[in-house]
Amino acid sequence: MLGLMRHHSSVLRQVRVAPSMVRMFVTREVKDSAAWKLGRLNHVALAVSDLEQASTFWRDVMRAEKVSERVAQPEHGVYTVFVELGNTKIELLHPYGADSPIAAFLDRNKSGGIHHVCLEVSDIATALGALKANGVRPLSSEPKIGAHGLPVVFLHPKDCGGVLVELEEQPRT
Repeated sequence: MLGLMRHHSSVLRQVRVAPSMVRMFVTREVKDSAAWKLGRLNHVALAVSDLEQASTFWRDVMRAEKVSERVAQPEHGVYTVFVELGNTKIELLHPYGADSPIAAFLDRNKSGGIHHVCLEVSDIATALGALKANGVRPLSSEPKIGAHGLPVVFLHPKDCGGVLVELEEQPRT
């Protein structure tokens, strides 16, 4: 067994990965900024090639109590269906139009899959400023209004360990 492990470790040392392919977390010294709070997981978004089939699966097979109707989001190039899970949601995403980012995702991932995770924040403008100051790149210069009618911004996956992260500002109470 030890000989096998030595063999594998020597093989692993020989593997080289191009720097452009490496997914990283931004971890340089954190610059403190105005207070903002990271909240709960709002939803996990799944890109699906068949929205009706996916909705039926979550409603009838997985027995989710609430599966929304399909809603067109032309400004984002998607149709959405939300599956309520009690403490969070699953967002089903399907392409809306030829320029849909979900169409491009499905071209690369024929069976669909996890597209992004959405986390709640207390103040999106403050969070965005602090994240930029710490080297995290947003995919847009300003937040946009998302599927829940609240400000959202996506963070570059290469700065978030290979995960596309959406931040959604929660209403102040």
